[in-house]
Amino acid sequence: MPELDENLRDAERHLDRFRSAPTLNWINGVPRAAIAGQVFQNSTPIDNSKLGEIARSQAEDIDLAACSAQQAFMNWRAASGHERRQVLHRIADLIERRAREIALVECLDTGQAIRYMSKAALRGAENFRFFADRAPQANDGLSLPADTHHNYTIRQPIGAVGIITPWNTPFMLSTWKIAPALAAGCTVVHKPAEWSPLTATLLAEIATEAGLPNGVWNLVHGLGEEAGKALTEHPAIKAVGFVGESATGCRIMAQGASTLKRVHFELGGKNPVVVFDDADLDRALDAVIFMLYSLNGERCTSSSRLLVHHNIAADFLARLCDRVRNIRVGHPLDPETEVGPLVHKSHFDKVVGYFDIAKKDGATIAVGGHALPRHGQNYVAPTLFTGVTGKMRVAQEEIFGPVLCAIEFGSEDEAIAVANDVPYGLAAYVWTENVGRAQRMAHALDVGMVWVNSDNVRHLPSPFGGVKASGIGRDGGDYSFDFYMETKNVCVAMGSHKIARLGV
Repeated sequence: MPELDENLRDAERHLDRFRSAPTLNWINGVPRAAIAGQVFQNSTPIDNSKLGEIARSQAEDIDLAACSAQQAFMNWRAASGHERRQVLHRIADLIERRAREIALVECLDTGQAIRYMSKAALRGAENFRFFADRAPQANDGLSLPADTHHNYTIRQPIGAVGIITPWNTPFMLSTWKIAPALAAGCTVVHKPAEWSPLTATLLAEIATEAGLPNGVWNLVHGLGEEAGKALTEHPAIKAVGFVGESATGCRIMAQGASTLKRVHFELGGKNPVVVFDDADLDRALDAVIFMLYSLNGERCTSSSRLLVHHNIAADFLARLCDRVRNIRVGHPLDPETEVGPLVHKSHFDKVVGYFDIAKKDGATIAVGGHALPRHGQNYVAPTLFTGVTGKMRVAQEEIFGPVLCAIEFGSEDEAIAVANDVPYGLAAYVWTENVGRAQRMAHALDVGMVWVNSDNVRHLPSPFGGVKASGIGRDGGDYSFDFYMETKNVCVAMGSHKIARLGV
């Protein structure tokens, strides 16, 4: 496998720097060790071996970063939209220049397959370009004239913000959050997930090289209960954007309550893909498999519940079983690999634990349902549960691995009821050739996003986010600016309206 060998050699070369010295914070434009000198160990999910040591920040490190962001805010907000646009485009240029390095490091840090991560950096660059081009119009508002007054609105950046990003696709999701914050004129304190922290350093280096002023973007590593909690409680941080588990989102909201922080959450999902008997079944089958088993099933928008009409269930599930058995599991740097190792031993244990839960609840393990120790310590066989009912734990709880639950339904109303009967409401996918049914389903499903006859194809100007336990707020286009900016109304009198006179 010459391409795997080449990828391994290149990856090891890029990882030498992380193995030879601790990975540091990045505050006010320079790398810094944690003030207390503490570190924590970072491991690769391939075999749980040590990748390096990471700064273990505490409240004093967060305070340093937050104060740095607060002090840099006035100058950054005063920069014109065109100036911010130029810097963000330079960041995108440098991301593209280092795209292979970013992909290789991310694969070994997360376990994601190179076939997906090879484009992650390019998507990150696209995020920066998209919001860079919107920076000159970020302040724009509305003209709202009345008979005697002229009202108009402007938008202004909220201040220093905290960004807490997840471990599954950390580089791309960091750019998705940080790019609009910078375009809006906010300054940032970024805390990446402790399970996959490495590419955050590459991103901070790129921002500095691109000419982003010191203090505008600060990176602080650490554990959630230490650095994360200090960030969400810090009074200089005006808002917190978080991507991760719903339970963590609840804690962040409580931690930020005393300082009245604005929050933006992209949380968990238990997303249904509903396949009716009139669908294009070949395309539907491809989409069902891709949207669950790509990215190791560690995707918030994964279609983890398959709702299939009983008229086609037997044939569709038989074809699905054949395909799932053929999914290629292997080393994440092998171009042939479709599913790699789960990100961490703790997460592996969680996913494997659902195999016994499914059997106890009465589900059938049609494919998989076991670990794959011959590949490595964190590998799980792509798994399909059949005979699942909507109330089973495997149909209600977010497993976040390569595990699909199949549920049969008989009517449109039944499909809607089962699809909506979960705590989450992030995304849904509907497969039908009936245009009216597609519209009815899209309106009835209790989610933030619906794709009809499609997998998850992102359109950057469109809103991205969920309802219920899946989150608060929307990313994408001007929806991102709604979070990072305050809307101010200015009312100017024309001098002709009557003012009441008191005490004359």
